[in-house]
Amino acid sequence: MALSKMARSQLRSLSHTLKPVVMIGAKGVSAQVLAEFEAALDHHELVKVQIGLGDREQRIAAVRELLARSGAQLVMEIGKVACFYRHNSAAPKLELR
Repeated sequence: MALSKMARSQLRSLSHTLKPVVMIGAKGVSAQVLAEFEAALDHHELVKVQIGLGDREQRIAAVRELLARSGAQLVMEIGKVACFYRHNSAAPKLELR
C-alpha cells in the first residue's frame, strides 16, 4: 500500500530528529546489513539509513535493493541519507494520518 501525501509528510517531519541506525559501507548491502535493517524496521517502523557509497548510482542501487528486499517504502532520500517506513502490524509504533 502506497503512503498518502499526508502520511509521507508526517513521516518526513518525524525523520528529521532521527539518527541513522543502519550504515551501509563500501561492501554495499550485505546479508548482515539487510538483517540489521529488517530488525530496525520491525522495532522502529521508521528508519534512517546512512549510505557511505561514493557514487550516486551506487547509492541509488543500494536504496532500490533495500526497498526490493525488505518491502519497506521510501519516505525521503537526501544525499547520502535515506529514510524508510514499514508498518509493523504486530506492534505498531506510529499512527499515520
